[in-house]
Amino acid sequence: QVQLVESGGGLVQAGGSLRLSCAASGSIFSINAMGWYRQAPAKQRELVATVNSGGSTNYADSVKGRFTISRDNAKNTVSLQMNSLKPEDTAVYYCNAVLTYSPKMGQYEHWGRGTQVTVSS
Repeated sequence: QVQLVESGGGLVQAGGSLRLSCAASGSIFSINAMGWYRQAPAKQRELVATVNSGGSTNYADSVKGRFTISRDNAKNTVSLQMNSLKPEDTAVYYCNAVLTYSPKMGQYEHWGRGTQVTVSS
């Protein structure tokens, strides 16, 4: 059983900052990619940022220069520092991990339950 537990969401004024964290636990052999996605009301879930085991990062154009993703491979955690927040960043943010349970098994994708981020204007 693998669990991804997010923390750090909340309400903030436009221009403010929040930091999201996610910890993966359970029967994990290795984690390839970890990342954050978000889903606003009546919209599809979209990628925010990802980081692979080597530290390479990928960001949505809408958050480049404002958000920073980081990862601690030893602790199986990923964080998202969000600065200069805008009302359009309001969404439920989901942690994502692509991992393997053992050396002989393929990769599986897991999701956290999500944490609400609300940015007021």
